[in-house]
Amino acid sequence: MYEEHDFIHIIHDNNFPDVSTVLFTYEYYDNKYFSFVLAIPNLQSNFFILLCVQSTLAWARASATCLNFNCMLILLPVSRNLISLLRGVSTCCGRALRRQLDKNIAFHKMVAYGIAVNASIHIVAHLINIERYHRSQSKEAGGLQNKLSGLGKNSHESYLNPIRTYETVSCHFGGEVLTTTAGVTGVVITVALILIMTSSTELIRRSFYEVFWYTHHLFVVFFIGLILHGIGQLVRGQTPQSLLLHNVTYCKDHYLEWEKATQCPLPEFSGNRPVAWKWILSPVLLYICERIIRFWRFRQEVVITKVVMHSSGVLELNMKKSGFKMEPGQYIFLQCSSVSQLEWHPFTLTSAPEEEFFSVHIRVAGDWTAALFKAFEAEENVFRELWMLPRLAVDGPYGAATTDVFHYPVSVCIAAGIGVTPFASILKSIWYKSCNPSTALTLQKVYFYWICRDPSSFEWFADLLSFLEAKMAEKGKHDFLSYHIFLTGWDESQATHIALHHDDKMDVITGLRQKTFYGRPNWDTEFKQLAENHPSIGVFFCGPKNLSKILQKTCSSYSSVDPRGVQFHYNKESF
Repeated sequence: MYEEHDFIHIIHDNNFPDVSTVLFTYEYYDNKYFSFVLAIPNLQSNFFILLCVQSTLAWARASATCLNFNCMLILLPVSRNLISLLRGVSTCCGRALRRQLDKNIAFHKMVAYGIAVNASIHIVAHLINIERYHRSQSKEAGGLQNKLSGLGKNSHESYLNPIRTYETVSCHFGGEVLTTTAGVTGVVITVALILIMTSSTELIRRSFYEVFWYTHHLFVVFFIGLILHGIGQLVRGQTPQSLLLHNVTYCKDHYLEWEKATQCPLPEFSGNRPVAWKWILSPVLLYICERIIRFWRFRQEVVITKVVMHSSGVLELNMKKSGFKMEPGQYIFLQCSSVSQLEWHPFTLTSAPEEEFFSVHIRVAGDWTAALFKAFEAEENVFRELWMLPRLAVDGPYGAATTDVFHYPVSVCIAAGIGVTPFASILKSIWYKSCNPSTALTLQKVYFYWICRDPSSFEWFADLLSFLEAKMAEKGKHDFLSYHIFLTGWDESQATHIALHHDDKMDVITGLRQKTFYGRPNWDTEFKQLAENHPSIGVFFCGPKNLSKILQKTCSSYSSVDPRGVQFHYNKESF
């Protein structure tokens, strides 16, 4: 028996490729093999074209079906409001479904790979088809293929072969096809797909985010081309009316008698009607609604109430917006019109829902954030009236994995560098909830790990930890929050300073009672100790991909095979 989480896991990790495989296999066999079973009338229509292009017709049509299927799915994972709605509805359905919804970007990438693979197969298959069409015009092809390729020269005839003449120069007949509707849209689709895929690589996305952002919007061109692509009807089959009059079983061997014998009138051919629009219509309409909601949010006024430039190079923005409601750990998209009219960038909220404002902490990580710092004159320490600040637009908030921290009795929060931002919101909210006697908390224990390279990065967050440390002590909840800070980078002068103050009551780096650890944590030791003390643990991480893989593997290795044993539930922040 599969449990709920097993079923969802299978769908996410396995069944999607299987569905594509089933579609591909069905189309391939339908066109390649069963078309030769002439006793099945609805499959006879492809007989003559299969004589010209053979099995590559099946490859082209099978990949086209899978391409349509993937294009139907590609927009759904990036419809943020839809994902948030499903996430809210799934609150009553268990944590497993929400964890899969948090993998929407991974699913989006997987679908994109499916599009790239099937598009490549489709292109190669049609290039071979063009060559075989061309060969069917040659004398070596044989009498029946020559007869079929010659149809369409007279006004009362319909053609089967789109290559109308036999030319020795290959670029001539290739160009002849590329000037058709199918050829032009095929080139447009291919170029758009190549630009989208190449600009989505890790290197370009991190180093030139703007290039990634702009080229990704070529999906509009891609979808328009996809809808128009089938209008060309390059691949043609025998019409149903012609099949009733033209006995394929007999006439294929008596092609010299065509038009002369009653049972063998000239066959008539037509292309299949476009079907791509049927696959993508609903997702496209849904995505249009998504963009309308985003535009409506863009038009809402955002008031900046406070701007703080921390010495660690982190810009803090406090804002207010009418009707804005958030949960701990959620994120928003920011747009600054003075930097770019089109670009939106995600930032985790660092404020708690109980506060009267919402805030983000931003560090320079690319051209857009550098321009934002310049727009706010953050590095110049120049005082400016709030009304003189650049206008910001906010889209969100949207749910993220870390919002489930409160649903576990024990939660382990792990942050690396600026990845600490979602946990600022969570730790603040924990404090507010613990102060409210009417709030019943499922969460009984929080372990917090922060790995950071630069000592100055501790500045803004250490103040929050110091406040929580003091307040928890006042409430008698010393054991509720256990935090471990790891410093992985320091110079010689800092090392000397640390050594001199090693015996001080307060930590020399953070000013907290809990001393800072130097170096990287031993995750095996940490997880082994956690497994000995708690049966069910939620692990939440925000940081680089390499560390995420290590933590996910460690969670799996220390989780018991028996569902009644120790279970580590891994959740990664991704947007």
